[in-house]
Amino acid sequence: MKLAELRAQLEAFNLPDDTPVILARDAEGNGYSPLYIVDDALYEAKSTYSGQMYASPEMRAAEPGQWDEAPASAIAAIFLWPTN
Repeated sequence: MKLAELRAQLEAFNLPDDTPVILARDAEGNGYSPLYIVDDALYEAKSTYSGQMYASPEMRAAEPGQWDEAPASAIAAIFLWPTN
C-alpha cells in the first residue's frame, strides 16, 4: 500500500480525529496493539512480505555510528510501531 492509498482509505471512513489506531500483530489477527509511534526511514524489500529498515539520512546524522548504511535500492517509507 502506498501513502496516497492509505490517506484515501482513512478519509473515506470520515472518522473523528480522536479515533484510536490499532495494529494487527499478523495477517491472521492473532493479536492487536495500539499504534505507538510513526517513523519515516528507508526500506529495502527482501521478499513480497518482508524487508529491512534503514535509517534515513536525518536519523543517521542524529545518531552517528548507530545505523548500517542503506543500500542504494532502499526507498523512503513510513513505519508504524505498535505499543507491544
